[in-house]
Amino acid sequence: MLNAMLFRYWIGGVAVLNLLSSCGSSTGSVKQSGQITNATAQHKTYSNPVFEPILADPTVVRDPQRKMFYAYGTADNWGDGKGQRLVSILQSADLAHWTWIGTAFSSKPSWKAEGGIWAPDVVRLNGKYILYYAYSTWGDPNPGIGVALADRPEGPFIDQGKLFDSKEIDVPNSIDPYFFTENGQNYLFWGSFSDANTQGTYGVELDENGTAVPDLTKKFKVAAGDFEAVVIHKRKGYYYFIGSKGSCCEGEKSSYHVLVGRSRKLKGPYTDQEGRNLTQRGSGTLLLKGNDQFVGTGHTSRIITDDKGKDWILYHGMDPKQPRVATGGNRRMLFLDQIIWDKDWPKIEGATSSVAAQRAPTFNFK
Repeated sequence: MLNAMLFRYWIGGVAVLNLLSSCGSSTGSVKQSGQITNATAQHKTYSNPVFEPILADPTVVRDPQRKMFYAYGTADNWGDGKGQRLVSILQSADLAHWTWIGTAFSSKPSWKAEGGIWAPDVVRLNGKYILYYAYSTWGDPNPGIGVALADRPEGPFIDQGKLFDSKEIDVPNSIDPYFFTENGQNYLFWGSFSDANTQGTYGVELDENGTAVPDLTKKFKVAAGDFEAVVIHKRKGYYYFIGSKGSCCEGEKSSYHVLVGRSRKLKGPYTDQEGRNLTQRGSGTLLLKGNDQFVGTGHTSRIITDDKGKDWILYHGMDPKQPRVATGGNRRMLFLDQIIWDKDWPKIEGATSSVAAQRAPTFNFK
């Protein structure tokens, strides 16, 4: 069942405004940036978490006109009396200092009777912003993936309906969508935890607009069903599979962690550093795990490259001393860390979340 509750971009100089005041209680307060100016943003430092109380399963996209980053996360109730936020949207100039600016949806899509809107993936394609999302309940026998469109990253996102559900595409726990495009061909990757015979992470071709699957039977498997929250990253002739395992949502007991494999071909086979195929359960090379201060670290964003050529990744995690909001929901905060490359394998220093202050990503504002 779901444990994910889940290009390269540049940036320019637009001030980030403090649009939301503190929500009050210690479990519902919002850690956010103040103003970031063109002159100072590229020299700032940061420390984890970079946003709280909640932005689970983050995805990040950049607006090429206004040169701002936007992050989106699973619909969650922050425990502040304002109810469920239907896919929160954050804004940032530097990936490290974020402000909540609204939600992607004003109401739930109507093509499924019940469920949560989980693990969005937002990309810009053909001048539109496309939001892929999972629609599911815990233990759902037939979850599915939908798609919505907007003209601007702030939305409003207009739902276009269902792409497919688990029964139609014969993949149990069809959640955690991820978009990838190459040479004019669009793909959707997805999948999550399952022990069924057809379990796993899969990919399938999308149409040129990214809003339909021409042939559901042409899916291909890239990883086993003990992975979820797939990200595919291409670098120097390799395709890297980044995925999460463990429990995302058991408060201080959460064991979520991130593993990686790579392939010379988009459709695989993906293998880890030990040579194990990721379609085998128990495979994957460790990229990120928890530590004494943060647990449940996983469900990453795309890898994002700054203007000094440094790579960065965002993900969610929890403070084991304050793992829940007032409603009892998991307080999954937003984290940022640098990706370094060692013999063409991605690594995070110490294979765990940074705790001390770090230099923020560098972006030019021209």
